[in-house]
Amino acid sequence: MKKVIVLGGTGFVGRHVCEKLVRAGWQVTVPTRRRSNAQAIQHLPGLTVVELDVHDPAALAGAVDGHTALVNLVAILHGSLAEFERAHVALAHTIAQACAAASVKQVVHVSALGADALQPQTLPSMYLRTKSEGEAVLIQAAEGAGAGVVGQAGFDLSILRPSVIFGAEDKFLTVFAKLQKVLPVLPLAGAGARFAPVWVQDVACAVQRCLDGASADASPRIIEAVGPEVFTLKQLVQIAAQCAGIGGGFGRPVIALPDWAARLQATLMGLAPGEPVLTHDNLDSMKVDNVACGRFPGLASLGITPSALQPIAQDYL
Repeated sequence: MKKVIVLGGTGFVGRHVCEKLVRAGWQVTVPTRRRSNAQAIQHLPGLTVVELDVHDPAALAGAVDGHTALVNLVAILHGSLAEFERAHVALAHTIAQACAAASVKQVVHVSALGADALQPQTLPSMYLRTKSEGEAVLIQAAEGAGAGVVGQAGFDLSILRPSVIFGAEDKFLTVFAKLQKVLPVLPLAGAGARFAPVWVQDVACAVQRCLDGASADASPRIIEAVGPEVFTLKQLVQIAAQCAGIGGGFGRPVIALPDWAARLQATLMGLAPGEPVLTHDNLDSMKVDNVACGRFPGLASLGITPSALQPIAQDYL
């Protein structure tokens, strides 16, 4: 029986991944700190929700036992250095140890475009550096080293590096559309940053194809999950308005902020209650274009034709 444990399965991407895996015949386990977080997926046949903290090594090891595969979708976009290291690096160590102890055969790790496992300290943001360090931990474990279990042969590892992910209920185009509904003018930090947005369903399909052995590349393999088009952030804001029909499809005037003003905006947003829309680390991440570098295979290597953004965004915006 194909059994997979999905970390981060209750999130935006995770919900799509779980549905895709269930349809493909996998028995899916989703750990979560609170069962109420899993309301959107707990109805899926063959899916089991367990309450635990994935950052607890003993609890995760117990949950992983008996599974043949693991998918890691856990990530944060905002936080302190300690929080980034906990989510992206320490958890990678915990995953490696749990997989080694349970003799897990396959791991699919969803990282980020712009990560570099070989030179993490050259990257401009805490997000990208810790994403890269987490990749390095899992690559070492996949090759049979660093998992803390003597004689462990490692596991088959696929690392997906997606660009920004869009889809219904995303925190990307949906946010820009909502902002333009209430603001007469949109001051925009990082307006010239470039992205190759990828549809959440394509990412979910890529996870499933990796688990089902669609890639012929040797493990560990890195796959860049990008859409077929490249846009600046300003263009994406304008597309969000067009698809949502704001201002007759023209949206609001967009003012590109210089770096000093963008930093001030990030500081002020950080003082607001709740999860910030923009942080200094987000600005640092945008110094690296979120587009394919071309050194690694893309979704086509998994038999997936990437979906264009606008027809899909038109539907849900």
